[in-house]
Amino acid sequence: MTTVTHAVLRPDQIQSHDRGGGARTTPLVLPSVGATTFINGITEFGPGAAIPFHSHNCEESVMLLEGHAWLDIAGEVHEIEPMDTTFIPPNVPHRFRNRSTTEGMKILWIYASIHATRTLADTGETRPVAAEHAR
Repeated sequence: MTTVTHAVLRPDQIQSHDRGGGARTTPLVLPSVGATTFINGITEFGPGAAIPFHSHNCEESVMLLEGHAWLDIAGEVHEIEPMDTTFIPPNVPHRFRNRSTTEGMKILWIYASIHATRTLADTGETRPVAAEHAR
């Protein structure tokens, strides 16, 4: 077994994955690069794109890198501007939507567990987040 001491990840050199609804995700820090306590990545939203309501089994933080977003959570809608950062507790349904119908939007997400799951609110389907992006 090889011990990983560090990694430099270049998003433009990593395969992205279609999330549906006009969103694409690029995984960054995952167990495959040595992570043992958290995972992260970038999701890009096309104009007007939205992801479905979902929840996670661990804490999540999202920072808006580019564009303008809405965060729908706990019956509230929050306008999110670049560099705004969220904290989302476990098991709280939420979603992000691109406020623009003409420009893209980009978020950095961080989950507080390498065993993070995503459960879709509409169907109850649960998947490990890291498995969605296995390299």
